[in-house]
Amino acid sequence: MENSIVVLVVEDEPMIQSLVQEALEDGGFQVEAVSSGEDAAKLLADPDRFRAVITDVNLGRDRMDGWDIGRLARETDPSLPVIYMTGDSAAEWAARGVPNSLLITKPFAPTQVVAAVAQLLNNPAPGAPGA
Repeated sequence: MENSIVVLVVEDEPMIQSLVQEALEDGGFQVEAVSSGEDAAKLLADPDRFRAVITDVNLGRDRMDGWDIGRLARETDPSLPVIYMTGDSAAEWAARGVPNSLLITKPFAPTQVVAAVAQLLNNPAPGAPGA
C-alpha cells in the first residue's frame, strides 16, 4: 500500500471514530485513528505520513482541541487538508479554523466524510503543490 492515501482521524467518541474510520476505508482510504489531540500531535511530527486530517473539535476538557490540531497540521504541512467535525462549535469555525478547511456538523452521513476528504484532495489549497 505504498501509494495509499492515509488519513488521520482524531475523535474521542469510539462510536463516531469507528463510523468515520469505516466510511473512509470503504471509500478506499487508509486510516489511522486516535482519541486525543496529544496522540495526534505525536503522529503529526512526521510531515509526510498523512494526506489529510479529520478532527473532532471538542476532544475533552483541558486537552488539545481540534482547532489546535488543525493549526499544528498546517504548521507541519501548509497544504494538508483539514476537516473539522462538531456538534456545537460550528460558529467558531470562521475565527478558529485554518484557511481552506471544511467543517462537518454532527450528526452527519458517513458519505459526507468521504466527500469532504475527496473534495480537499482534488482541490488543493492555493499555493499547494499541484494547485
